[in-house]
Amino acid sequence: MAKAYILMNCDLGSEIDVISSLKNIEGIKEAHGTLGLYDIVAKIELGSEEKIREVVTGIIRKMPKIHSTLTLTRSESEGLFQTSEKLLGVILGQNIAQAYVVIHCKNGEEYTILKNICHIPEVKEADVVFGLYDVICKIQASDNKTLENVITKAIRALHDIESSMTLNIINEQEQRTEILDRHMMVN
Repeated sequence: MAKAYILMNCDLGSEIDVISSLKNIEGIKEAHGTLGLYDIVAKIELGSEEKIREVVTGIIRKMPKIHSTLTLTRSESEGLFQTSEKLLGVILGQNIAQAYVVIHCKNGEEYTILKNICHIPEVKEADVVFGLYDVICKIQASDNKTLENVITKAIRALHDIESSMTLNIINEQEQRTEILDRHMMVN
């Protein structure tokens, strides 16, 4: 299964509509509004990288409210990061503060960084990616202070990280998107 992460910028105020539309596209597993350099981050999984390219270039980039995209294609790293036990907190609804962190590291140290962050309990998913960044991880914590501490004291403190960018998921948009999706199903 091929996987990629798409970082997007869109029209101001259109995030909820764009997220709702993205969730209806084949292969989109997650779509979140974020604070930071990008407005939205989405995770896509399809049978091949070619199919991902077709969806990104043929559908997502053609959406009228999206201005730009940056696609980070996953490297073959899934064996290094085991997520099954980390999903329990998500299933139980214990995690309310979420963020994606994209990391640029020293050349050749991507897998070392991945191995190190997989031991941080709040890191729910991580992949080595190709693009402007080397590693992307999703963090979930019980509150924003814990999330901030994990990012600043655990992740950014790792040796061989040159820079990182945090994209905080906007919980209010998550709730509004769910309401919009339910409303669309009823009609």
